[in-house]
Amino acid sequence: MERWCGLLLVSLLLGPAAAGAEILLPPGFSAEVYVTGRGFDPDTGRASRGIPATSTIAVDQAGVLFLARTARRYTGGEVEDLWPVYRVPVGGARLTRESEARYFHGPPLRNPQIAAARNSRELFVSTFDRERRIGVLYRMTDGRATLFAGGTPPEGQAPLLRQPEAAALDEGGHVYVADRQQDVVVRLDASGQVLDGRWLSVKRPRLLAFGPGGQLWVGADGQAEAPWQRGPGEIWTVRPEGAASLALRGPVAAGMAVSPGGHLFVADRHETQLFVLGPDGERAPFARFTDGDLPRGVAFAPVTPETRRAGIAGDMFVVIINRNAWPVNEVLRISGPFEGFVRGRLPAGGDR
Repeated sequence: MERWCGLLLVSLLLGPAAAGAEILLPPGFSAEVYVTGRGFDPDTGRASRGIPATSTIAVDQAGVLFLARTARRYTGGEVEDLWPVYRVPVGGARLTRESEARYFHGPPLRNPQIAAARNSRELFVSTFDRERRIGVLYRMTDGRATLFAGGTPPEGQAPLLRQPEAAALDEGGHVYVADRQQDVVVRLDASGQVLDGRWLSVKRPRLLAFGPGGQLWVGADGQAEAPWQRGPGEIWTVRPEGAASLALRGPVAAGMAVSPGGHLFVADRHETQLFVLGPDGERAPFARFTDGDLPRGVAFAPVTPETRRAGIAGDMFVVIINRNAWPVNEVLRISGPFEGFVRGRLPAGGDR
């Protein structure tokens, strides 16, 4: 059973008139609201702050955040349109309806999700066309989107991608794409050519993250029809030689990311917590949200000369649903000794 002793209650305030959310963090950690907005919640009586709902996030080598406005990927409905990708510079942002367009990055895309960031120029974005049941992985460079994989197949052939979600890149430049609808992880080369269209078979994969030594983590929704529903979900680990094993069954992971020290942190929306997961399935609680806040996407700022100068190297960024008001989200920045926290809580610090 998880224990939450030793955690500190931190209030997150944004200006003298802002209502404070609360998060339980271990001693030595701090949190601040990094990206928020006003005027986007359609329920004026609720008056929740935040930007339009976004569940996916990435941080590039320069410390720039990328977010994609959440659209209809998992539920039916008549409303489906093109949605923007946001680019948030170092230092965070406070968006309004009037200033929102300043943060748009590239063209609006159909149901976009941030898939992965590579170096400080390349961003991978997955899209999903519900009507045609075809997915695309775009590579965006300097705000220009080009087809990397997927799309309309040659006549008589099945689409490579149906509903691509996250992507991950190994040290050799290979790109792995989770296709939730086809229950597979696809392996591509550095140019987008298919190496293995069924590299891994797993039920409803949605999240990918590479750990140290080439270990790949795969977060899958399992039996959940939508990622906000209860599972049981699954988290798999794939060794560099290709052997896959189930590390954890139960939570439907809303987001996950590997810290610069090589440890996997997972956002559990249903239990309103973040926890760290070891390679053999052992886990330890890291933070708990209160006051109706729910975690979604997670990303770490890499440790680079640029992020060191910006003062965010190794920090965690978490997308949250503010006060259970799902139409608007905020991004929190959490700072502290992540690797020191893991040591002593997981066997050998979670390392292999």
